[in-house]
Amino acid sequence: MQYTSRYRSPLGEMLLAADETGVTGLWFAGQKYFARHLDKEHAEKEIPLFATVKHWLDVYFAGSEPDLTVPLHFTGTAFQNEVWGILCTIPYGQTTTYGEIAKQLAARRGLPHMSAQAVGGAVGHNPISILVPCHRVVGLGGHLTGYAGGLERKRCLLALEQGRGKER
Repeated sequence: MQYTSRYRSPLGEMLLAADETGVTGLWFAGQKYFARHLDKEHAEKEIPLFATVKHWLDVYFAGSEPDLTVPLHFTGTAFQNEVWGILCTIPYGQTTTYGEIAKQLAARRGLPHMSAQAVGGAVGHNPISILVPCHRVVGLGGHLTGYAGGLERKRCLLALEQGRGKER
């Protein structure tokens, strides 16, 4: 059973979803792929995990790196789950490229190369915004490309992590 709750962030209202294993979704209202992985049968209920997630988000939006771990439950394909796991290793305040993630995956699998576009598809379908920091993935040369929550939010999140959060 999935449960939902709402969180008012400085960048707009967010919907949280979780099951007994961990967070399954965190979406900005109206974003691309909004609540795509949310079970049709779910209940709006303040479960204890949501207090932890909301505290994590409060610390994050205050401009600090949260020092607590939130349990996550990836519900994508094996490839998506692997990409989302890599996203979780991108340090706060830093970025990487789709190509670098593709190289990392290729090396793990013993392949000569992997498609950065395939990685981009998985990154773009990440259902757990911010906690799984897909906003830290940029295009070649640091160009901002794609973000289901919108490029302006991506700019704001990156600025926040680099200590420029007041620029919103």
